[in-house]
Amino acid sequence: MGYGGRVARTALTTRADAEALDAADPLAAFRGRFALGDGPRIYVDGNSLGPVAHDAEAALVRRIGEWRDRLVTGWNDWVEAPTAVGDRLGAAALGAAPGQVLVSDSTTVNLYKLAGAALDARPGTIVADASDFPTDRYVLQGLAARTGRELRMLAADPVAGPQPAEIEEACTGGAALVVLSAVNYRSGALARMVEITAAGHAAGALVLWDLCHAAGAVEVDLDAVGADLAVGCTYKYLNAGPGSPALLYVRSGLQDELRSPIWGWFSQEDQFAMGPEYQPVEGIGRFLAGTPPILALAAVEAGAEMLAEAGIARVRAKAAALTTLAVDLHDQRLAQLGFTLGTPRDAERRGAHVSLRHPDAWRICRALVEHADVIPDFRAPDSIRFGLAPLYTRYVDVWNAIDRLAGIVESGEHEELDAAMKRVT
Repeated sequence: MGYGGRVARTALTTRADAEALDAADPLAAFRGRFALGDGPRIYVDGNSLGPVAHDAEAALVRRIGEWRDRLVTGWNDWVEAPTAVGDRLGAAALGAAPGQVLVSDSTTVNLYKLAGAALDARPGTIVADASDFPTDRYVLQGLAARTGRELRMLAADPVAGPQPAEIEEACTGGAALVVLSAVNYRSGALARMVEITAAGHAAGALVLWDLCHAAGAVEVDLDAVGADLAVGCTYKYLNAGPGSPALLYVRSGLQDELRSPIWGWFSQEDQFAMGPEYQPVEGIGRFLAGTPPILALAAVEAGAEMLAEAGIARVRAKAAALTTLAVDLHDQRLAQLGFTLGTPRDAERRGAHVSLRHPDAWRICRALVEHADVIPDFRAPDSIRFGLAPLYTRYVDVWNAIDRLAGIVESGEHEELDAAMKRVT
């Protein structure tokens, strides 16, 4: 069969084929470490929110016990958690040497901090992707308005995403900052990070990567790529829970040059002196602000440790194989039903989710949830996303989910839903 290294398909892929892949899966045992239940429900929305991991639950219980038993004296150990967990995450998932990653605040806040710091340090325009995730665009629109900078929004191919030549052209005349997603939230396209980063640097820009749909799903090597800055969430493929704190990366050579626009006491050089003037601490800690979320950081640490145990190379290989299976099944079962693939066909150019496009995607998606016990998600105007998280998604889950999807469309069951139903996107 060979889904790790794709081969030409000569026959329909059967459920037995998927079961054989599961039997040979080196990551199969990790599924039992998640609270997924034994019922018929199939969860393929890990690119929105990972399920409860028993490791994370146990870590939270331990941390709550520390809070109960130690009260405020626990801060002696907790105070270093944002950088300690950042180092673990950097090693497990980001290709980042120690002292360059911290975990605290939300992705939006961290994006504002890093983009704002970059614009304070560099002249020129801001370059971004018009089809990128809304919070990225909104933060940059606000910063452009506040600083009087031009914001150049790329109109890239909706499936393939921005290409290096487009970045080079957009940076003509000089740029301060390029902000792009490593994996596009809608199409799943994996950016050419090395070439795009080089194009930004050639124009004098700092390059900031959004890793929300990449961290924990694909091999990201920020140090080798030459990335300057990065942000990303931990509640998707790192399974740290709803609203868990986000990651922030600043290349070591930039840390002394940049200053966060949010000055808070956790980034103060002598924090407990409570002095009258702000002076940021040296190193990555200068990008902290307020009190970090100590309870939630325990779950992030558990997610990083589980990922390190699995090995990001094996995770990436399985993500490629799961999505390849989904693409093959799309071609075999869904294309004849009016679907088109909204994700790159080359496994090396996509992350861990696939986008299945259909003119009636909204009603089909709701029918999947309400009548077929499959949980994907919908992205306007016409995409059903299947997030295939390698630590707990089985090959047979992919086969079953697409089989149920095809069955709904073949029967017309989705057409019975009220087309005016409120959209929850």
